[in-house]
Amino acid sequence: MLHKFFEPGDWFAAKKYGYGSGMPIAWQGWVLLLSYIAVMAGFAFVMERGDDVAFITACVGMVAATGLLLWIARSRTAGGWRWRNGK
Repeated sequence: MLHKFFEPGDWFAAKKYGYGSGMPIAWQGWVLLLSYIAVMAGFAFVMERGDDVAFITACVGMVAATGLLLWIARSRTAGGWRWRNGK
């Protein structure tokens, strides 16, 4: 099953207006998005511990997870990322 995750193809639709990715159009995109939400919830739980090390670790992890999500979404968006005005 994991080998199907790395098959070529687009996972996200291009936005109709603006810059970036739209909603997922393949199951891999949905898995990525739901995994990102779960990771962010986990880091939020770590932040709740209250000490400074946990807070800094969670912040760094959130930034890294967001960067990874953006990088993957950009490489797997149909038509790439560019400005679109609805035409």
